[in-house]
Amino acid sequence: MTRPPISGAERTRREREVSFAQGSVRYEGGILSEEVERLNARYIDGKIDSDELTAAILASGTVRHG
Repeated sequence: MTRPPISGAERTRREREVSFAQGSVRYEGGILSEEVERLNARYIDGKIDSDELTAAILASGTVRHG
C-alpha cells in the first residue's frame, strides 16, 4: 500500500511524539529494542500510522506487562 507523503510539520510532530515516548521508557529504566526503534523510524517517515505502530509493537513481543 502506497501512502501519500506526510508534511514536514507532521514529521516533526511524530519525531517529538517518539522522542517523548523514548524518554518516558528511559526514565522508567527501560530500553527500546532495535525492532521497536525501526518501527518508530517507519512511523516518523510516514510509512505506518499510529495504530499500525501500536499494533506492531504489541505484536513484536517486546512489551512486558507488569
